[in-house]
Amino acid sequence: MELEDASCRVRYLIRDRDGKFPVLMDEILAEAGIRTVLTGIRMPRMNAVMERWVQSCRRELLDRCLLE
Repeated sequence: MELEDASCRVRYLIRDRDGKFPVLMDEILAEAGIRTVLTGIRMPRMNAVMERWVQSCRRELLDRCLLE
């Protein structure tokens, strides 16, 4: 998928501090106008916290909407 094909503009990419992401990836994203935001240092529970937040958003917002 090309970013130009999307109907909305991507502004941020949230990623962890794993070494598998090369510096070149951040440079390529910066050229496309996407800001890379790194997660906190030594945050092993962050994924669980974010999953819980997304579930409550879905439950509180999306489950109450009628889609046609």
